[in-house]
Amino acid sequence: MSTDAIVLLKEDHKEIRRLFKAFQAAEEGPAGERRKLVGQILEALTVHTYLENEVMYPEVRRLLPDLEDDILESYEEHHVADVLCAELAAMDAEDEHFTAKTTVLIENVLHHVEEEEQEWFPKVRDALGRKELQEIGERMIALREKAPRSPSDAKAIKKAMDAVTA
Repeated sequence: MSTDAIVLLKEDHKEIRRLFKAFQAAEEGPAGERRKLVGQILEALTVHTYLENEVMYPEVRRLLPDLEDDILESYEEHHVADVLCAELAAMDAEDEHFTAKTTVLIENVLHHVEEEEQEWFPKVRDALGRKELQEIGERMIALREKAPRSPSDAKAIKKAMDAVTA
C-alpha cells in the first residue's frame, strides 16, 4: 500500500465516487437502501475531510504558502459539504428533500474532487518531494483510525479541539 498522501486521497475519492453511483442507482428504490447508502457516504466523507483538514491542508499550507488561496477555498467547500452531511444525518430517508439534498451534496463533492485532482494535486506533487508526500500520508494513515465517522462525531471533536486551543 502506498503512503503517498495524494495516492491515499485519490483512493478515497474513488470509493466516494463508487458510493455516489450506488446511491444514484438506488434513488427510486426503498428508503432503507437510500438511508444505508447515505450513511456510508457520510462516513466516507467525514473521515476523508477530517484527514484533509487536519493533516493535508495544514501541511501544504505550511510548506507551500503560494497555495493558500486554494486551501482556503477547499476549507470552504468542505464546510458546505459538512452542513449538507449534518442535515442528511438528521433527516428521514422518506423526507421529500432527502434525495434532492443528497444530489446537491454529490454535485458539490464531485466539483471539489475534480478541482483537487485536476488542479491542486498536480501543483502539490510538483512542489513537494516524494518523501514529504509519504510523510504526510503516513500521518494520515495513523490518524484514520481515530477520525470521526459521522457528522456529529466530527462536530464534537472540533468543539473539543477548539476548547483546547482557546
